[in-house]
Amino acid sequence: MKPLRRILYVEDDADIRMVACLALESIGGFEVSACASGEEALDVADDFAPDMILLDVMMPGMDGPSTLRALRGLPGFADTPVAFMTAKVQPEELAEYGALGSCDAIAKPFDPMLLADQVRALWESVNGC
Repeated sequence: MKPLRRILYVEDDADIRMVACLALESIGGFEVSACASGEEALDVADDFAPDMILLDVMMPGMDGPSTLRALRGLPGFADTPVAFMTAKVQPEELAEYGALGSCDAIAKPFDPMLLADQVRALWESVNGC
């Protein structure tokens, strides 16, 4: 199995983005490209070439589901594993994310000390989902 190294992380809240990046980079050892919007993610995705994408659901402008649809339309991103990071984790919401092509969701608020392990476990369970 290909190792998980590069994560594209999309989150509009600067504080959450900082904590998650710190957790993923310092604790997890991942290379992270953090974006504040779906539009920014679309601009950097091709050059960054992430192994996995983590998306916030509720963002102004282009929300997470819209960002996922747009990313899936980019060459080379049809099969990139995507997980939503969101407080919206009711069963019907999780089913909706799966129907959009997401592998899973990580509930917010998340534990920064456990985030890297959660992401690694997702990667191992859905590699290439």
